[in-house]
Amino acid sequence: MLLSLTAPLSAVASRPEVTATSATQALIASLGRPAPARTAFAEARFMHLLDRPLVVCGELAWLGGNRLQRRVEHPRAETATIADGEVTMQRAGRRAHSFSLKRAPQLQVLLDSFVALLSGDAARLDQAFEIRRRGDAAQWTLVLVPRDAGVAGSVASIEIDGRGKQSRCMRMQEADGDLAVDLLGPLAARMPARPTREALLALCRGGS
Repeated sequence: MLLSLTAPLSAVASRPEVTATSATQALIASLGRPAPARTAFAEARFMHLLDRPLVVCGELAWLGGNRLQRRVEHPRAETATIADGEVTMQRAGRRAHSFSLKRAPQLQVLLDSFVALLSGDAARLDQAFEIRRRGDAAQWTLVLVPRDAGVAGSVASIEIDGRGKQSRCMRMQEADGDLAVDLLGPLAARMPARPTREALLALCRGGS
């Protein structure tokens, strides 16, 4: 699975989830950043078809408006740019190609969630997702469930962990059981050489 996007696990699990109240709206508003906003990321994607997770790292950027960019630096250079309802893919040594955002529900979810979070737009986030929150303003988790049935058929939910005004981790649970975990900002440097779901969850919710 953007930008400068967690209490001990047992403590978080014991806290009830709440819907998008004024406190949740205030939390989302506090996450707003001026564009362009950039952050490092490291992603581990757990897929049924692979024996081990696929790990990539690079930079995520909100360029303002509905423009988002995901630049992969390792293991091979690749840039995906979302703008004007299209996705443009550019790989080193190859010609760029574009396709409609409607063909990529995961990228649509990424766009809706990160643009809303990085602009601090709680209303936009609430339009695209059912929002639940665990924790408090100091250590929190936002649970986002797509409202659109078509998108929900591909992406079941997103969980974003953070502390204060900083998002630290994003977990995109796909409807088929695949999972993408993104460590954001300084936490990206702590991606294990052989990540497991359990180790990444511990980092997201309890890592310093």
